[in-house]
Amino acid sequence: MKKIFLVVLVAAMLAATTAMATEGMKIGYIDLQRALVESDAGKKAKVDLDSIEKSKKTAIDEKVKSINKIEEELGKQSSVLSPEARKVREEELERLQRDFQRLVADARAELQKKEQELTDAILKDMSEIVDVYGKEEGYTIIIRSEVILHAKKELDITDVIIKKFNEVKEKSKDEPKEKPKEKSKGKK
Repeated sequence: MKKIFLVVLVAAMLAATTAMATEGMKIGYIDLQRALVESDAGKKAKVDLDSIEKSKKTAIDEKVKSINKIEEELGKQSSVLSPEARKVREEELERLQRDFQRLVADARAELQKKEQELTDAILKDMSEIVDVYGKEEGYTIIIRSEVILHAKKELDITDVIIKKFNEVKEKSKDEPKEKPKEKSKGKK
């Protein structure tokens, strides 16, 4: 009987402690992917990446045209070319195809690297904004929405963080950069 009473007492105390602890907690969550895409810096990064992708695509398209031209010429001339000349043309075509594959792989790698750099920089700055906002507003915890199965929409602080992030970025653009201090030339 005493054991049952003790177990019930411990369970009741545990439940009461948990209820009191959660009452004082302030919880929020942020959709970092949406914040990244909808922030001004994220939109600019997208434009920059699209520009790089477009220039790479132009170079790739030029390479495809030259490969197609050589394939076409080889097809038309195959009956009149000597075996040696045909072999030279086929080797040239193979070289162009290898160059093309290398060009595509390099373009993809460069684009991914640039995207990662831009994303990392934005997320680093955004993380700092979330940290400051969380402290100022008294949040106990702010979680990424990707790990949440269910939460009330009122706990979503994504829009607030995007707004604050854009404000901070705009303010930092408007502030004049400090000029490096000139070394004084003193006489010895």
